Amino acid sequence: MQQSELAGTVAMVTGAGQGIGAAVTRALVAAGAVVAAVDRNPGPLAALADELAGASVHGSDGVGRPVRPYVLDVTDAAAVEAAVSLMESQLGPLGILVNVAGILRAAPAVELSDEDWVDTFAVNTNGVFHTCRAVGRRMAERGTGAIVTVGSNAAGVPRTGMAAYAASKAAATMFTRCLGLELARSGVRCNIVSPGSTDTDMQRALWQGDAGAAEQRVIDGDPAGYRVGIPLGRIAAPADIAEAVAFLVSDRARHITMHDLYVDGGATLRA
Repeated sequence: MQQSELAGTVAMVTGAGQGIGAAVTRALVAAGAVVAAVDRNPGPLAALADELAGASVHGSDGVGRPVRPYVLDVTDAAAVEAAVSLMESQLGPLGILVNVAGILRAAPAVELSDEDWVDTFAVNTNGVFHTCRAVGRRMAERGTGAIVTVGSNAAGVPRTGMAAYAASKAAATMFTRCLGLELARSGVRCNIVSPGSTDTDMQRALWQGDAGAAEQRVIDGDPAGYRVGIPLGRIAAPADIAEAVAFLVSDRARHITMHDLYVDGGATLRA
């Protein structure tokens, strides 16, 4: 993306403290946006804001730091509504929302605890609902905006040991598509980017033993786990997902809505 492509645009990115969320924040800043970076953990947010402090951007409050950290738990509906109001009062109208915040509790379906199930949906599904409701309503009133939810290819293909995660991502995906249908006449576009295996802390938490060998097993696939490999022969970098997000929120995708873009190296065979 060109540095001026999103100039003057204010974006909200959840889960911005690490992994894909941090990569999305970097990509949007590189395109000229001011980013309200959201995470539950203040430390990574502060580090990201400091990292990108040198990029001068033009927002509603003049030239300033491109990343503004907001410590927020997206599972708290009232806190989300208050935070969105604060962001718009401080930075200007939100033109972009990217939902990245997510958790993974891996376990066989019949062994999942109530807590793991509830917590997974609280972040991965309810969190998307809370932010989309607060931001989408404001976008609709203004007649413009772009929302992207980072889902997962697990939402479209069954995965062993990932029932709660896959179900929560499937729910968030369909919610975002329904939202896109409802807001289309208001000029608001809503899309999904569905990554496959991506080199993040969440992915590495699933690996056992040597990291290099574990990565190769993901690339090769696992017949016993009913999992195909990655045809492109590599695990995605967070930046690969961020570039897809950056495209969908830009005017280059102005006629795309309710789309689910798989960025998984062909791992699902687009089932």
